[in-house]
Amino acid sequence: MIPQLRGWQDKYEQAGLTIVGVHSPEFPWEKPLDKVKDATIKLGIKYPVVQDNNYDIWKRYNVRAWPTTVLVDKKGIIRYSHIGEGAYGTTEATIKQLLAE
Repeated sequence: MIPQLRGWQDKYEQAGLTIVGVHSPEFPWEKPLDKVKDATIKLGIKYPVVQDNNYDIWKRYNVRAWPTTVLVDKKGIIRYSHIGEGAYGTTEATIKQLLAE
């Protein structure tokens, strides 16, 4: 998932795409902020990553599994959601559609 997000960031950022990663830890050792910072550096993640230790964002967007992709339009309306890896072509097509609106 991360390589695709990096690619979309590079390809569509200038057109208005904003990617925000959400880190909802599965294990207690994933909760410290320094671990998240280190992982973003190690993985070359340039987009912001929000720490969601209490699962507030997870619950708000009704996420049930890692990873979940959610696309929100300019008005803040969820327009697309995908659970798991894959569907990259469909996700990118939806990104392009939303940017064109």
